[in-house]
Amino acid sequence: MSRAVAGPEIERLIQLLARLPGLGPRSARRVALHLIRKREALMAPLSAALGDALGKIVECRRCGNIDVCDPCTVCSDLTRDGRTLVVVADVGDLWALERAGALNARYHVLGGVLSPLDGVGPDDLNLGKLVARVHEDAVSEVILALGATVDGQTTAHYITDLLRGLDVRVSRLAQGVPVGGELDYLDEGTLSAAIRARTPM
Repeated sequence: MSRAVAGPEIERLIQLLARLPGLGPRSARRVALHLIRKREALMAPLSAALGDALGKIVECRRCGNIDVCDPCTVCSDLTRDGRTLVVVADVGDLWALERAGALNARYHVLGGVLSPLDGVGPDDLNLGKLVARVHEDAVSEVILALGATVDGQTTAHYITDLLRGLDVRVSRLAQGVPVGGELDYLDEGTLSAAIRARTPM
């Protein structure tokens, strides 16, 4: 058993950092050490920012985004195209699409994807609100921006069936060769999807 090399407060900081996605025990120690060394420039402002945000963070009742206001900043933006609704699995996906800046649409966060093995069924996702929004907002296109996993595709098919019969176009993100990707390094599934989703020059 390894001995503690610092006091309980620092060990607790390391343990909490290790719970973050992408950080294991060793990475958490490096991050903690960096924060401690730069405590004036990093740790104090980070602590203040966490304290400020903690009591103000809410989930948007309309789309499911996380913000400090309800409705969220995205839903409050009147310049967005209200006829286009982009469906994402979680808030991280919404933020990634916003960083890309390719859409000026509204969003709907499902809160996950269908996953029978993990016990996630239709009642566990934000599907009822999706159908209501399509009706109420006169949505003309629903873009399914879900992962290319089995669960993501199952969810996409379920939503397509759910919206069948409504006057709405359902589309999904193209899949295939990533920008800057070399064909030699891609798997067969990605190459097959790229061939099927080919576009004219």
